[in-house]
Amino acid sequence: MKKAISIFFIVEIVISTLYFYSQKIFLNIEVAFLSAFLIILGSSFAYRKMIQTKVNSGEYEEDRDVLDTIDDPHELYDTTEINEAPLEELDLKQIVKEEKAKIKTLSLKNAKHGIKGSFALVRLAPYIFLVLGFIALKNNNILDLTYYLPALLIGIIVGSLVSRELLV
Repeated sequence: MKKAISIFFIVEIVISTLYFYSQKIFLNIEVAFLSAFLIILGSSFAYRKMIQTKVNSGEYEEDRDVLDTIDDPHELYDTTEINEAPLEELDLKQIVKEEKAKIKTLSLKNAKHGIKGSFALVRLAPYIFLVLGFIALKNNNILDLTYYLPALLIGIIVGSLVSRELLV
């Protein structure tokens, strides 16, 4: 945690020194950096919360091993028992019902869960900051994309490093 905070503050100190060079450059870099940083951090926290909620509710099903998925994507070599009964004894209607039950369909519960994750305040606020910051820079005629766009990349990199440190 200390490493994550120190990474953020080191970058902020470097950006803050640009204020003495040019206020226009400082504002472009600061708004872009904070926007990207907060978007990455908010998305990481929202994703972590979603995963923890699924695990705690028991909704999470253990997936197959990654190598097994690559080697056998359609489960052709699966070791589960196959019904060896003659064709006359098989209840095809029951088999179809079981297979349909295995397929996840779009339900109100799934839609609610997806909407809830998409509109989480932790994820939505940074995007609002990005849009409003961009508009404010543009309306005040101080937007300079030569500084703004690279600062977005720096924010993404630092946000990824900090979220990795905080979420582990």
